[in-house]
Amino acid sequence: MKNGKHTAIKVRKITKSFDQVKAVNGIDFDVYTGELFGFLGPNGAGKTTTINMLTGLARPDSGNIYVNDIDCIRNPKTVQHLIGIVPDDSNLYPELSGFQNLCFCASLYGIKKIEREVRARELLEIFDLVKAADRKFGGYSKGMKRKLTIAAGIIHHPSILFLDEPTTGIDVMSARQLRLIISELHKKGTTIFLTTHYIEEAERLCDRIAFIVSGKIIRIDSVPNLIQPIKSRHTLKIICAPGITKLKKAMEDNFPSMKIIIQEEGVLRIEASKPIPVGPLIRFLEDRHIDVFEALRIKPSLEEVFVDITGIKIDSMKNEKEKSGGTS
Repeated sequence: MKNGKHTAIKVRKITKSFDQVKAVNGIDFDVYTGELFGFLGPNGAGKTTTINMLTGLARPDSGNIYVNDIDCIRNPKTVQHLIGIVPDDSNLYPELSGFQNLCFCASLYGIKKIEREVRARELLEIFDLVKAADRKFGGYSKGMKRKLTIAAGIIHHPSILFLDEPTTGIDVMSARQLRLIISELHKKGTTIFLTTHYIEEAERLCDRIAFIVSGKIIRIDSVPNLIQPIKSRHTLKIICAPGITKLKKAMEDNFPSMKIIIQEEGVLRIEASKPIPVGPLIRFLEDRHIDVFEALRIKPSLEEVFVDITGIKIDSMKNEKEKSGGTS
């Protein structure tokens, strides 16, 4: 119990090394019962390694982990019956149908045949997979595979669900459906531990978020608290023709109250503590023969907080994830 809240997951000073690389370096955090807790970081930050330790798939080199007050390190089998696990890569059988996969997973938890078949049909309905129920899992699309993998993770009604990058690499419609399902599970009281590299996804879904970089947690707080320091920041993004790099110094001299950031050639970011007048900026550029195509006011977001705290660009993080195929 902490601050009047029951602690579903308690992590104290856990570490994990691979050869000479310390993947997780003495991290501490609590996840409260019924909370949707986000675990964010770039590729290789230690997210998947942490989930593997929390779910008993890997043993920490040192430290302690408790799930519903049960020692995970001493009693991994007991804990595994209380939790649902959705890995970043599917662990289901390609030669079995969707229905058979769900029934098999239910049998691993000792669910009786009639009950597991009813539960499997129920989940196929919830995840909009009824028409694919008798098709082999190996023939499913990426989005369908992710949905069935999540369905398998909750087949036994776990009170705690671990989701490792659930929407990575799937189509927009499937990702939207999964976010709705995750939100519904949260509303019904399931404690959810979510890793993702999609900052906007975490901002939309999570109660609290931990940022992990190079195996260390550098910040944990609620989404409103994380965004609060930048609420007074005004940001403008200008898309224009090439040639702005050589004008940066002149812009800084002409607009001393603004921070001028050239994100890339043709993309200009302006930050200020007061509302930014668009007209003078556009006139400045067009007077110097730089055509302006678009000017967008950007609302404060968790993405900005992440960049401020970690120094890591969101686009590069996403590109790393897509190239790597998903380990972190």
